[in-house]
Amino acid sequence: MTEGIIWGIAPIGWRNDDLPEIGAGNTLSHLLSDIVVAGFQGTEAGGFFPDTNVLKKELELRKLKIAGKWFSSYLLRDGIQTVTKSFHEHCAYLQEVNASVAVVSEQTYSIQGIEKNVFGEKPFFTDEEWKVFTQGLNELGKIAAEYDLHLVYHHHLGTGVQTLEEIDRLLAFTDPSYVHLLYDTGHIFVSDNDYMTLLKKHRNRIKHVHFKDVRLPTLEECKNSKLSFLQSFLKGMFTVPGDGCIDFKEVYKYLIETNYNGWIVIEAEQDPAIAHPLEYALIARKYIDENLLKKIIYKGD
Repeated sequence: MTEGIIWGIAPIGWRNDDLPEIGAGNTLSHLLSDIVVAGFQGTEAGGFFPDTNVLKKELELRKLKIAGKWFSSYLLRDGIQTVTKSFHEHCAYLQEVNASVAVVSEQTYSIQGIEKNVFGEKPFFTDEEWKVFTQGLNELGKIAAEYDLHLVYHHHLGTGVQTLEEIDRLLAFTDPSYVHLLYDTGHIFVSDNDYMTLLKKHRNRIKHVHFKDVRLPTLEECKNSKLSFLQSFLKGMFTVPGDGCIDFKEVYKYLIETNYNGWIVIEAEQDPAIAHPLEYALIARKYIDENLLKKIIYKGD
């Protein structure tokens, strides 16, 4: 029943692209070997990952896979022609390492990497910007398909596509053949205090999944202190499944019932100096094995 699920864990628990100094001492070999120890099948490529020849060798030695990689699009700031060139390079890299998805997030006006209150100062797009943005995404989706990849859009805190209403608009004005959705439990919960509505409403567009948990007391503290995105995750707002308030049993059950096939990637932005990456990877693996796989496969035994 669950053979179509590939379990991965993101490198962001070891090293962070937004704050390169975070976990800078954790090498690629360290990261990939920890992933093997924790029993995951692969990861997403990080900004610090090497060229494809080096990466493929490291992956083959450990029998690991690459799911995809983040791409910051600036369709509104730079225009489709400029973005297209870098996106071709991005997709070529992913094709070389046999990835499945290109993770895209529009970063024009984004506050996720700057010191602004992520709970009250998010950007918004005008009607004309929405038109330019969604038309551009359709073009990027066609490019991804040329490389046998799915473009999966990452709704994200501090950006113009964060809330369910904004995700609705994105999906309504993009081509479902070329633009798909990355469903991230943590981002939609922090944004809307709800994670099942998005899943059920747009399950047919979801081609990639991030399981990210949220520590509710820390979230409330971050909101009250009007912290930025970076400050919030450094404070410990996010964590791995089983260590926060999200019921992943409900999420996973619905994915299985609707025949989801593809990656589920554990992702939790944390400071590795505080949250030991391997320790938290093992916590996530234990939660998955005991609360998701066992409950689904052996239900009723």
